[in-house]
Amino acid sequence: MKKGVVSVLSMLAGAAIGAGAIETVQKPKVIKKAEHTQKMTEFYQVLVEWLRIKQEGKSLTEFFTRNEYKTVAIYGMKELGERLYDELKDSEIEVRYVIDKNKDSVYADVDVVTPDDTLEAVDVIIVTAIHYFDEIEEALSVKVDCPIVSLEDVIYEI
Repeated sequence: MKKGVVSVLSMLAGAAIGAGAIETVQKPKVIKKAEHTQKMTEFYQVLVEWLRIKQEGKSLTEFFTRNEYKTVAIYGMKELGERLYDELKDSEIEVRYVIDKNKDSVYADVDVVTPDDTLEAVDVIIVTAIHYFDEIEEALSVKVDCPIVSLEDVIYEI
């Protein structure tokens, strides 16, 4: 009888420990997947709004002109950063440089620096990594005196 009770208790303890171990392993994966989903949703919404602006014959340069921003730096040169650069490069708005943590993998017709480099003075820095805007703004705000604006805000203000 004792062996049976001990066996059942051992089996229950093993199941509880195993369940806890699985949760410890799986929970970070679930959190990471949820964050990625949120990031992609934000990305999609910004692209749809940007497309609507383009279809109305408007340009993001309106935001910069209205705010008297003549020189900009773009933070993040993935898809959104490349599209922003393309929209501004032949306009009256001068893109002085781009900022990217992965400087060595960025190919641009303008200087590329990392967030740790000395950042040249510009009128505004536009952050295209919209999901990470708060942490990027916090890190850059101690280095520069200009406004730091999310691309999302630029798009929704047109």
